[in-house]
Amino acid sequence: MPRPLTVSIQEFPLSARDAGPYGITAGPDGALWFTLIHHGQIGRLMTSGELTLFQLDPASSGPSIITSGPDGALWFTEFRSHRIGRITTSGEASSFPLPALEAGPFGIASGPDGALWFTETHADRIGRITTDGVVTEFPLPVPGAFPSAIAAGSDGGLWFTMNQANAIGRIGLDGDVRVCPLLTEGAAPVGITAGSDGAMWFVEIGAGQIGRIGPDGQIDEFPLPDREARPHAIVVDLHGDCWFTEWGANRIGRLTSSGQIDEHDLPTPSSEPHGIALGTDGALWVALEIGVIARVAAIEPA
Repeated sequence: MPRPLTVSIQEFPLSARDAGPYGITAGPDGALWFTLIHHGQIGRLMTSGELTLFQLDPASSGPSIITSGPDGALWFTEFRSHRIGRITTSGEASSFPLPALEAGPFGIASGPDGALWFTETHADRIGRITTDGVVTEFPLPVPGAFPSAIAAGSDGGLWFTMNQANAIGRIGLDGDVRVCPLLTEGAAPVGITAGSDGAMWFVEIGAGQIGRIGPDGQIDEFPLPDREARPHAIVVDLHGDCWFTEWGANRIGRLTSSGQIDEHDLPTPSSEPHGIALGTDGALWVALEIGVIARVAAIEPA
């Protein structure tokens, strides 16, 4: 059996412990961009550690998930103000209201059509917004599904988790929706990402498992050693391995293409890891709700 991976973990404290770093992504400028859900801010962190914070209006907007857009800007969901936000790499922010009242937008991803696609947790819809702010909404066939994270697949569709419907959904660019029920009851999927194998990989926060779904809808599930770890977000690295946050266990985990699972304790207790992203430096960057961004890098054996 291959030896477990050794990692180094470096923490970058932010200006306030209660700011609530949540979503994180690599920006087109080489920096890490992240949301501060409790302070209504967007943060920019260079890999060198240089930090800049941008205040949103209102501060109560609840910025949640953030992604790089096709226009060179960063796009994010405002869960509490029910808007989609946009911020340039120079810090100029704007936002767009949604047709559905109390929509609760959460996940967001760039689509292959040059638009941004997002989930509406409270409205049971998938939304699409063009870079000039035109919004289209598509209703889901399952009420109370609580659609959560969303990611573009290699098949040209957008795949999303249906947290309360215990399913994975796919929406085509024409708005056609397919629902794939999960094998495990109460799995409550959240984060999802495209794998290097053409499949989508997701986390099951309720079941303590990592899931894989192929373009044909075939589902496989991989139990974690600690089924109470509550995995939250997931990303694929340059080697095709899946890295994920274990919100309930204060760890970062890795699932290799061969099925090996490594888990790594975070240095600060009860740090509540949420979002995770692959940086331009090849390291993993993690948003910790205690007011810290962590850098996780593999240490190559001598």
